[in-house]
Amino acid sequence: MSSISYGLLIALAIALVFAAVTDIRHRHIDNWLNAGIALAAPAFWWASGMKLWPDVGWQLLLCGIVSGVLIGIAYIGYRLKVLILGGGDVKLLAALSLWFTPVSYVQMLAVMSVFGGFLAIGFIVRRLVFKPKTPGRLPYGVAIAIGGLWVLALNHHDAVMRAFPGA
Repeated sequence: MSSISYGLLIALAIALVFAAVTDIRHRHIDNWLNAGIALAAPAFWWASGMKLWPDVGWQLLLCGIVSGVLIGIAYIGYRLKVLILGGGDVKLLAALSLWFTPVSYVQMLAVMSVFGGFLAIGFIVRRLVFKPKTPGRLPYGVAIAIGGLWVLALNHHDAVMRAFPGA
């Protein structure tokens, strides 16, 4: 991998942290951030030497499948009047599918689910203990970001060790 691809991975990590922070503060992940993550993926494909076929084709297929499933889940939640996933969460997950291989994406979903479960438990405990007057919404972008960062660190461990030699 080239230094450009490592730089793009660092930019992705920073974007994920930013998504988590804004989701905590505003319960919203901006469209410009999700679009930036998605639009930077082709630069990463090029810098990491991916071939148009089959590598990029598989990434686009994965993104199409992920987008379809997540839009379906969000629509079902909308019809049932239960917010399952927010639009920013759906777009962030779809954008990340352009960066990770299918196996890495499943790893991200597993880590995201575990941290999302802990986040939900903490959210419920907070509501029971402090009894806030407004219901609030779970900032699931935090779990998505943790899952993405986990997979970045797991799959690009060598780059992390070169960037932080004492770690």
